[in-house]
Amino acid sequence: MEAKVEGKSRGGYDEDRAELVSLARQRKGIGDGSLGMLQSLVVASLAGSVNVLLTNPIWVIVTRMQTFKKNKKALQKHDLPTVTTEVQNVAAEPLRYGIVDVIKELYDEAGLLGFWKGVFPTLIMVCNPAIQFMLYESMLKKLKKNRASNMKGAEGLTAIEIFLFGAVAKLGATVATYPLLVVKSRLQAKQGLHIDKRHRYRGTWDAITKMIRYEGLFQFYKGMGTKIVQSVFAAAVLFMIKEELVKMARLLLTRDLTLHKEKKNFERFQFFMTKYNIKF
Repeated sequence: MEAKVEGKSRGGYDEDRAELVSLARQRKGIGDGSLGMLQSLVVASLAGSVNVLLTNPIWVIVTRMQTFKKNKKALQKHDLPTVTTEVQNVAAEPLRYGIVDVIKELYDEAGLLGFWKGVFPTLIMVCNPAIQFMLYESMLKKLKKNRASNMKGAEGLTAIEIFLFGAVAKLGATVATYPLLVVKSRLQAKQGLHIDKRHRYRGTWDAITKMIRYEGLFQFYKGMGTKIVQSVFAAAVLFMIKEELVKMARLLLTRDLTLHKEKKNFERFQFFMTKYNIKF
């Protein structure tokens, strides 16, 4: 659930802003009006960073509530002596664990800064949609360039091609940034003296070193297969639908402009006929 909602929140790199930057460059005569790889990365990263700083407290609260429910279920399925110390501790916690309880707990633990736990790896994770956008636009630009000799532009792209480009772009971005998602979740989970010292983290670097030391590198990619299936397919469908809608909008706009011109020409013709009293 968190991954889906968070993806929509942080995956919402600012295409409108990118379009404005592109138009500004075109008006100044810089390039063909399209953003380069670096410009695309910077624009998407800046927009995502602002979003992260504003919404991080929400994700800290969501993570706390999700891990609490997960530990409760684990406690119900196992005998108390066989479960971990972290899970055993849940039994001592109140049955009611709502948003207000989480907020109070976070504030008692670390004050206001507690609501921004894991913000550093999350800011780095902004690169996920940025890398995705950059890879997609780069592949699209190269294909357009290759087809320029055949007089084919974006309209020449098929839905399948767009789907594949979107999937490859999301796959590359996910593989590159997934370890940061794991670290962020560890930092935002409940911390306390009752937790095993191997799972108590003072910060991002401490979490990374302890995970490598006690759990191995493979732990950074645990569960990635499921996320790839979900996020890659969703991104591919999103890009495909987006490009198809753009095509439809262009067709409708072109038709409306044509009808408008024809109407203007007819009005001018009527004015000319009336002015010179010409009748057929």
